[in-house]
Amino acid sequence: MMTQLAERLKSMIRISGPLSVTDYFSLCLADPQYGYYKTREPFGPTGDFVTAPEISQLFGEMLGVFMVHAWQRHGTPANTRLIEIGPGRGTMMADMLRVISRIAPPLYETCTVHLVETSPRLTEIQQQTLQAHGGKVSWHSSFDEVPAGFTLIAANELFDAIPIRQFIKTGHGFRERLVGLDADDNLAFTTGAAGIDPDLLPPAPEKEPVGTIFEYSPARESVMITICDRLKSENGTALIIDYGHLVTGFGDTLQALRMHEFDPPLDHPGEADLTSHVDFQHLAQTARDLGVHINGCLHQGDFLYGLGLAERASALARNATPEQAQAITESVSRLAGEGAGRMGELFKVLAISSPNLHLLPFRAVD
Repeated sequence: MMTQLAERLKSMIRISGPLSVTDYFSLCLADPQYGYYKTREPFGPTGDFVTAPEISQLFGEMLGVFMVHAWQRHGTPANTRLIEIGPGRGTMMADMLRVISRIAPPLYETCTVHLVETSPRLTEIQQQTLQAHGGKVSWHSSFDEVPAGFTLIAANELFDAIPIRQFIKTGHGFRERLVGLDADDNLAFTTGAAGIDPDLLPPAPEKEPVGTIFEYSPARESVMITICDRLKSENGTALIIDYGHLVTGFGDTLQALRMHEFDPPLDHPGEADLTSHVDFQHLAQTARDLGVHINGCLHQGDFLYGLGLAERASALARNATPEQAQAITESVSRLAGEGAGRMGELFKVLAISSPNLHLLPFRAVD
């Protein structure tokens, strides 16, 4: 059965021609009437996917440990702005604040918390999740609204939901991939006339076969620039967690998730979550070009274990029932393990700072 957004998209294509993948991606997620984030509850067992904070409190707790460490390495500044961009249900921030209040009371007492959220529905859920912290927490529809001050930023599964452009190799070079209509009037991928700056392509594109896909996201680059500008002007650290690759390469990673199952990206626009893998090499290079320090980029498993995930899990298990202890073990495996259904290898963690300083568990870089 065709979705309401699919009908609208088909009408747009008939009138104005094929859509870029970027525009299709944006409309699927953010169309004011039928967009996925405007109409659905994406998180949790009744949604379409489960994020790391919803798997276990351990994830947010480890991020809280990291934020305290970063704050200390920056010299324990007062009036810290603790910011989360795209905070989901508020679970991760709640877990972070619980740890921060316990191990660094001066940071908790003097910081203010700022959630950048565009969904009124999710804002209501976050307000319930974080009500224990009262007036310490503020909400902003734009990152630009966050007040000036020393900054600690967390962004978990933010960049994967920012639209990409796709280019496909043809007999005449790489051309932009578009969404049009096939002979049966169904949404289908097609090829446009626009090319791409060859300097943006990975090495040896001439060796790739016809049909090879390359993905590039000016929108992600723009968000990264905004984060870096904030760190440069106010000082601080940003932690970016997402699934993706450490090295820029070729490949089609556009995917849709619907009811916890993969779904063809063109089948249910507006009713499936649309994402793609994040190019961490490009994000890091964007920051480096702006003069922001790259603390490092790790697999999520190495990051969490490096911060004491195993030790914290053991401490929780000591006071747990056998069933609870088993659940803790399974959560650690999902968050930090490798292989199907586990996040430890597929997800990456990038930390950037201004000024230049070394943060654990990343290795010092000369």
